Amino acid sequence: MAPRKKIGDLLVDAGLLTPEQLATALQEQRETNMRLGEFLIKRNYLTEQQLIEVLEFQLGIPHIQLYRQKIDPKVINMIPQRLAVQHQVLPVRLESNKLILAMADPLDYFAIDELRMSTGLRIEPHIAARDELQRAIKRYYGLQESVDQISQILQNREQEDAKLPAEEDDSPVVKTVNQLIIQAVQIGASDIHIDPQEDSLRIRYRVDGMMRTERTLPPHMQSVIVARIKIMANMNVAERRLPQDGRVEMDIDFRKVDIRISTLPTIHGEKIVMRVLDLDNTLEELEKLGLSEHNLPLFLKGIRNPHGVVLITGPTGSGKTTTLYSALSRLNEENVNIVTVEDPVEYKLQGINQVQVNMTTGLTFARGLRAILRQDPNVVMVGEIRDVETAEIAVRSAMTGHLVLSTLHTNSAVNAITRLIDMGVEPFLVSSSLSCIVAQRLVRRVCPYCMTDHQPSDDERRLLGEYGFRELAMKKGAGCGECGRTGFKGRLAIHEIVDVDDALRSMILQKRSDSDYRAHAVKQGFIPLLVDGLGKAAAGHTTLSEIFRVTSLT
Repeated sequence: MAPRKKIGDLLVDAGLLTPEQLATALQEQRETNMRLGEFLIKRNYLTEQQLIEVLEFQLGIPHIQLYRQKIDPKVINMIPQRLAVQHQVLPVRLESNKLILAMADPLDYFAIDELRMSTGLRIEPHIAARDELQRAIKRYYGLQESVDQISQILQNREQEDAKLPAEEDDSPVVKTVNQLIIQAVQIGASDIHIDPQEDSLRIRYRVDGMMRTERTLPPHMQSVIVARIKIMANMNVAERRLPQDGRVEMDIDFRKVDIRISTLPTIHGEKIVMRVLDLDNTLEELEKLGLSEHNLPLFLKGIRNPHGVVLITGPTGSGKTTTLYSALSRLNEENVNIVTVEDPVEYKLQGINQVQVNMTTGLTFARGLRAILRQDPNVVMVGEIRDVETAEIAVRSAMTGHLVLSTLHTNSAVNAITRLIDMGVEPFLVSSSLSCIVAQRLVRRVCPYCMTDHQPSDDERRLLGEYGFRELAMKKGAGCGECGRTGFKGRLAIHEIVDVDDALRSMILQKRSDSDYRAHAVKQGFIPLLVDGLGKAAAGHTTLSEIFRVTSLT
């Protein structure tokens, strides 16, 4: 264990506090009943990162990042929840007769002694960020209680067909599923993955586009958790051999949340993915979507056309729908009739007529689009062009005086032209209807709470210089409790926009190649995704590694 030296003396030795500041802080701290480290951070005498570094380097107390840890529930049970909350500690792992303990204050020797006597083990303290530790305690102990109850009930079942309550609000199964969803909403996860493995049930969240394992549960809990989720979404609980889809709306922390649920039979059981959509999230204005000074006027020009097709392209999860809704919000005026056909309706917009696709009743995109055109629309939004029938109706609608907005799954903006023709739409229809094509990707934004200057390497300078970026203000995230120690928080979009002019229309009629379309667009000032991304990295909004994660140099 580290020598028993007081934290105030350590901070003075490290030059972070003067003896006078320490004396003043100690006097004020006695009146607040807070621990000295917590008090100093709260009063801005120093940052939590500085405190961690002092303890790590001066005393050799290791720093532990809890979001990276896979913690065994058996280890959690070694320390009662009461003591974990009281002393702000979390057991991490057991090594022989030594318990690795994450602590907000690893110099709290009273807590260490009490936990040593409580567990009968030697305690090795590690320092963890206080807010990260508090979230972990709430996550592990809050969920573990319900998990233990479920395990106990399952073990005590005398008959194979005995049912575990999956509908009562106070049932441990209901509590477990609710806690998984609540936590996902609190940390801003877009998806919850429940993956059955041979020896465990893995819970993963997608946060800012990246998957991370939240925790693992015993494999025998799979059936009851799947059953509960199916009941919530009005699915057939007995059907385990076929995929199913459903949805449910919940109120979480006074916010409405829409959850789309999909099941998929796998060799180890049914995998469930829950797409979490916060309905109370306000839509971003177009100017806040990250469109550059070059791209924003092009996009505004496209959506202000009285007729024509504006396509937003990109892979699943690239923010196409958000851009589409932001454009609709800009166009939404009293003298404009806007009608949409979507699957599903993700945001409810005041003053816009939104139609939900319903395959059961036969209301497809194509059928809904035909009906919309008889509703005297000025602007039509089709959630996605999935087949030739929808594509043809969309382009013909644009030729008859409507502005049509839609999305398409392609890898680049110019690739959308070829995709429409390959789907079976005649080149003359494509050339006369297309107005503007946007391709976009999402990259993680550097965390504003732990942002620091980044000195680019020679290779990075050379690469950015080749594309004309020489004034660099690059940033990186050091990692903090706000961003889960990742250095990134939130996302921004990078774009490329093709403005379809007369010369490009002639090329489309001749069914030229993607490379020809792209070469012409570049002559007209087209900025590719990569270059737009490099500009945002050079300006410090994101990092080069993020740009290369979603684009390529070719």
